[in-house]
Amino acid sequence: MDIKKLAQSLHPYERRVLPELAQHPYLADLAATTGLQEVEAMRALQWLENKKAVVIETAPQELVELDKNGQEYLKKGLPEKRFLAILLEKEIPLSRLAEKTGLTREEVNICVGLLRQKSAIILLQNKELIIKITDQGRRLLQNGFLEEKFLKKEFPLDIIELKPEEKQALEQLRKRKQIIKIDIKRIKKAILTDVGKKLISLGVRDEEFVDAITPQILRTGEWKNKTFRRYDVTINVPSISSGKKQAYRAFLDWVRKKFVGLGFQEMQGPLVETEFWNMDALYMPQFHSARDIHDAYYIKEPKYGKLDDKLVKKIQAAHENGDNTGSTGWRYQFDPERTHRHVLRTQGTACSARMLASKDLAIPGKYFGITRVFRHDVIDATHLPDFNQTEGIVIQEGLTFRHLVGLLKMFAKEFADTEEIRIVPGYFPFTEPSAELYAKHPQLGWIELGGAGIFRPEVVTPLLGKNISVCAWGLGIDRIGMFKLGLKDIRELFSQDLNFLRNTPVI
Repeated sequence: MDIKKLAQSLHPYERRVLPELAQHPYLADLAATTGLQEVEAMRALQWLENKKAVVIETAPQELVELDKNGQEYLKKGLPEKRFLAILLEKEIPLSRLAEKTGLTREEVNICVGLLRQKSAIILLQNKELIIKITDQGRRLLQNGFLEEKFLKKEFPLDIIELKPEEKQALEQLRKRKQIIKIDIKRIKKAILTDVGKKLISLGVRDEEFVDAITPQILRTGEWKNKTFRRYDVTINVPSISSGKKQAYRAFLDWVRKKFVGLGFQEMQGPLVETEFWNMDALYMPQFHSARDIHDAYYIKEPKYGKLDDKLVKKIQAAHENGDNTGSTGWRYQFDPERTHRHVLRTQGTACSARMLASKDLAIPGKYFGITRVFRHDVIDATHLPDFNQTEGIVIQEGLTFRHLVGLLKMFAKEFADTEEIRIVPGYFPFTEPSAELYAKHPQLGWIELGGAGIFRPEVVTPLLGKNISVCAWGLGIDRIGMFKLGLKDIRELFSQDLNFLRNTPVI
């Protein structure tokens, strides 16, 4: 390391701070000595630390402050001093001390105990207890109390810098209520390194350096006799974190733009659903395991929601006997009260069911949704109790499974950046045939993207009034988000860690 070149690169703040560090290592003292603001002195220390000239340490500092009673006693005097001043006039019965001194009974009792310890008073027994001042008490009044002198000092005080008698007064005052308080603060301290000592030995304060070229220097030609400060363009500087979207939020917006670009229309639905839209309308029988309390979150209040009774009867008929769907149904007694139960939405397909029953449904039409769903689950690297899904439907006369395969291939290309897909048989209560989609990611290999199928007539006919082909699909968008953002833990998608939020790239 070239010390001379390093010295030539010092900022004016560094030049003012460096020679003072041996005598004033603490930040506050350093700022006062150099005439810099603390933020300026701290900046100089950080620059010097970057140059290996100092090491910055953070140390605890105990500071003594006056508390509520201490501030009052500073103005009025200590209770024991006022107590003795009254006794100078005459002896006073213990029972009348509070009245005569203007102190509270608690303060009187404290004063009696303290002054007896100092041999400043004696108790005489007559018809009642009498308090009398002693010669020692008179000397105390004349010379002053050590504790009172302590209260008159300029606060805050550093405990380390207190003299022995001051520490003694402090210990006595700490035993009493709300007179003083101790605050522990973290203070900055700079320690010179060998590099720093060598810089000081060069006489950094004696050098005159120019930091900026001004019109005056150019006009007068002064620059010819000046030494310009060297600039180190390789030194590390504080990073600046600009504002940006949360990475996963930006990814979901990207997904939304993709679907809109593919001609899909977004559909919405509430987080709190009835069992009707969340399960019954999707032809999930009321004895299905997904209804169990261990999978769905049920709402306590309000427990039930409002539904269209005509639509409920159609769904009930489809469950019980198939109605006009060409099916025999599930062959059980449907519970109309249960279908009104409120749950936190467990699947985004509830939005697809609502869309099929909506007067705004267009045929042919393409719809998608990005939905928050909730399921009771154990939290780990791949599971959360609340997560996002993206799902949708394509409705048109004459759609077949081959159309669905083409749709899934398009999704694999758009969202997983691959045309290599696998479609394997799957099961969902509301689709037949049903399939699961796997795509080969260029770096991660085969991954499951989601499920798909063609809605059963038992789903479409009661909601729409007729049976039309509806291709339905759902993608695990959280998992795809992990792959896109290069994450291995699903919990990081919702992290509040600042380093993660700052350093994760935004798609």
